Amino acid sequence: MNEIPPIIQVGEVLLSSDILTQFFCCDLNSCKGKCCVYGDAGAPVTLDEVAEIEDCLDMVWNDLSASAQRVIDEQGVAYTDEEGDLVTSIVRGRDCVFTCYENDLCLCALEKACRAGKTRFSKPISCALYPIREKTFSGGVTGLNYNEWFVCRDAVENGKKLQLRVYQFLKQPLIRRFGEEWYRELEIVAQELIKGKII
Repeated sequence: MNEIPPIIQVGEVLLSSDILTQFFCCDLNSCKGKCCVYGDAGAPVTLDEVAEIEDCLDMVWNDLSASAQRVIDEQGVAYTDEEGDLVTSIVRGRDCVFTCYENDLCLCALEKACRAGKTRFSKPISCALYPIREKTFSGGVTGLNYNEWFVCRDAVENGKKLQLRVYQFLKQPLIRRFGEEWYRELEIVAQELIKGKII
C-alpha cells in the first residue's frame, strides 16, 4: 500500500494529511465545551472579526459573566498575546470572554445569538475551523494543521463511530474560509486517496 504524503496541496493551500485521515466529530454532551475554557490564550481573530464582534456586543452582553464584562470593559474584546497574535480576551487566564453556560454546557454567546437570529456573525473562523489551525507562511502561503488535543478525545471517538473525518466534519467552515470550489477539489483529492486505498 502506498503511503500518504505528510503534506498535501489543494489549490494554494498546504494541509497536513491527517486532516484527511483522522476521524473527528464534536460531542458537546461529553466534552461540555471544554475547548472554550481550557488553554492560556483566546481564539485567534482578524481585525475584521474584531469589528464584527464589537457590533454584536449589545446582543450578547447579558449572556456574559460579570467577570467577562469587566474584562471587555477594561481591555476590549481582543488583545495581542505573547506570540504577537490577536486573540479574543480571556477571563482568569483561560476562559474566552464569550463563553456562556446552559444546562451545564459551555456555549459560545456569539454563536448562540447568531442561531437565534439576533446577529449575522457566528464566531471567529479560527473557532469554526477547530481542530484545524491555520498558519500563514512567508510569501502568503496558507497552511492547515490538525491540532490533536486531549480535551477533544470524545470527538475523536465519536468521529470513529460515525466514520466522519476531520475535513468532512468541517465542511461548512472550510467552505466559509476557502470557498466551495476549493472544498470540491479537496473532496476529489480525498476520494482519490480512498480509491487508491491509501486512506
